[in-house]
Amino acid sequence: MSKALIDLLPLQRVVIARVVSEEGSNRWLQVARLDAKGGGMVADPLHVDFSSLPKLEDEKDRLRCIQTRSRVEVALQGDAGPRISYAPLFESSRTDDDGVLEIHAPKGLTEAEQGTVDVLLHVYRNMYHLLAYSDRDGLTGLFNRKSLDDTFYSAVLEELDEGAGSSAYAPLDSKPVVGQERRHRVPPNYWLGTVSVDHFNAIGEKSGHLIAEEVLLLVARILNNTFRTYDRIYRLGGEQFAVLMHCPDEGLVLAAFERFRTNMDKFNFPQAGHITACGGFTRITADDSPSTALERAERAVDYGQHQGGNQVASYGELVRKGLLGDLVNVGDVDLF
Repeated sequence: MSKALIDLLPLQRVVIARVVSEEGSNRWLQVARLDAKGGGMVADPLHVDFSSLPKLEDEKDRLRCIQTRSRVEVALQGDAGPRISYAPLFESSRTDDDGVLEIHAPKGLTEAEQGTVDVLLHVYRNMYHLLAYSDRDGLTGLFNRKSLDDTFYSAVLEELDEGAGSSAYAPLDSKPVVGQERRHRVPPNYWLGTVSVDHFNAIGEKSGHLIAEEVLLLVARILNNTFRTYDRIYRLGGEQFAVLMHCPDEGLVLAAFERFRTNMDKFNFPQAGHITACGGFTRITADDSPSTALERAERAVDYGQHQGGNQVASYGELVRKGLLGDLVNVGDVDLF
């Protein structure tokens, strides 16, 4: 959309800014910027330093745009001078996809030019929702397993060629090194965790299918309210969920999953009562695929559930302590 706007209209710059949140605090993330004279950048939310981002109230015109769900235009040097106009990216607000389209122009847009913006924005919204539909779980609205695989290979296995490093921002024209193997491009601070609802089958047997689905919807809401906006949350199927995080320290990952476990433990599920969950996580390594990383995280979850449930475990810590032996399948029970 940014490229089409720059090509079709006499603009100076196009910016797409999204709302991201962490622990109840909302900030602006400039996810894309394109200049008419060349240059621009896109941001990887997984790498962003949240504390460095501007707060919502610091960008009053952007904030007014999403609050009113209408276009806002600001004249910088009188009626004949440069203008910045803001349009809401979406027609309604959702926690995971709010933002603004910000257009910098040397003068006010004509009615025809504004019509072009509206048409492209309409196309963008339709395409976004189409892509989101294919990447979302039908029940909870969380990302699905397909999306996890895509993100794992496109974001986690990022380019680490000359100077790319793990910067949050990358030039629009950055390209991978031909022939570079994925396993040489994995940053050391990605984590994949899984969550499983304790005794979920018993919930369905006791309360019925509809109540079990309501439990899953509420678990998804607790996950969304616990983890950061830019952490990727997935439903893998059944009572299993996953979280992909970019975090510099294992202790911080453990603390995030512990917050989720505590939030689950103290939540009173209507018609189902007290329900707990186990979480497990692992550092993503250079040779990982989504399946191998998930397998390790799920082993940590299995360990917690065999210890009585309502626990969070780091796969790495369990290995360091020698607590993970080979699972031996005996009937319906896995014994260590």
